[in-house]
Amino acid sequence: MFNAFDPLPDAAPPTLPLSRKRKAALIVQLLINDGNKLALSTMPDHVQEDLARELGAIRLVDRDTVNAVATEFADLLDAVGLCAPGNVDAALEALAGQISPHLADKLRDQLDNRHGRDPWPRLQNLTTDDVVRILSTESIQIGAVLLSKLPVTRAAEVLGKIPGPRARRITFAVRQTSDIGPDAVLRIGQALVSDYCRTRLTAFDKAPVERVGAILNSSLAPTRDDVLVGLDETDADFAKNVRKAIFTFENIPARVRPIHIPNCLRAIDPADLATAIGYALVAGGEREAAATYIMDCISQRMAAALKEQAADRGTVKPVDGEAAMNAVSSAIRALADDGTITLIDPDEEEET
Repeated sequence: MFNAFDPLPDAAPPTLPLSRKRKAALIVQLLINDGNKLALSTMPDHVQEDLARELGAIRLVDRDTVNAVATEFADLLDAVGLCAPGNVDAALEALAGQISPHLADKLRDQLDNRHGRDPWPRLQNLTTDDVVRILSTESIQIGAVLLSKLPVTRAAEVLGKIPGPRARRITFAVRQTSDIGPDAVLRIGQALVSDYCRTRLTAFDKAPVERVGAILNSSLAPTRDDVLVGLDETDADFAKNVRKAIFTFENIPARVRPIHIPNCLRAIDPADLATAIGYALVAGGEREAAATYIMDCISQRMAAALKEQAADRGTVKPVDGEAAMNAVSSAIRALADDGTITLIDPDEEEET
């Protein structure tokens, strides 16, 4: 066997062992020759540099050497019993949802500080709403740097969601970034990561709007209406968002598609459904409209049977009627939460 990284000699020199790097380069060259596309860019820069040097050193290699390296590589693959991520980034991706977001952020910060890594990929992976929030709250100059670091199509999308005057000021400030140094851009990115890419620890899992909406969903109608009136007087925007989070019996015609009504009815206790329909038909207004909508979305035979069952209930007390309507709306919300049905978004309806 001869040295795989020297030209073929006239007479074969003594056998020299190949390093692991040189064997790896041979395997990579074999795979490339076979037309394979290798994700070499995912490897650390220093590994890519070493590989490039080794590939550049290869000249002619005899068939026995190639076969020996390939056989050794195959034996190693065959002996592998477990493949772990191999780096912290891949490990954090694999552990997504398994460890707390706060701990994941801490590990990423430690990794960034240790290796002086570029913070901008983390910022570029933020949602559009988060980027808009940064551009709306940070200084115009910081916004210009952030906008410049985004891909062109993403920057255009984000810019379209910012009020016109501020968008114009940020784009004008981009011209002032021509002389900014790499160190300054790095520090800006690190500061933004510290402020916007870390998961904030809060006492509640859900947002205030969702918590208030859930409470009012289970409240009696008079209580719900009274609270919403009070919210309108103190914080109209918050009250508007709470109304979107609420789903009650009265919201069924506006939020549930006719095709989904039969599925919903199968998930509702028949006694609760009959009581709710009987009470709503007598109550009139939005409640009667919701009950009528439900019966219009099912077959005439089923609607007649449901109306007969409701009539058999006789006069329903308000407290029992409210409880039955809450049971109906709760069952429908449960179907929406588990993905069985999709409720109509009030915002989409308003745009339409």
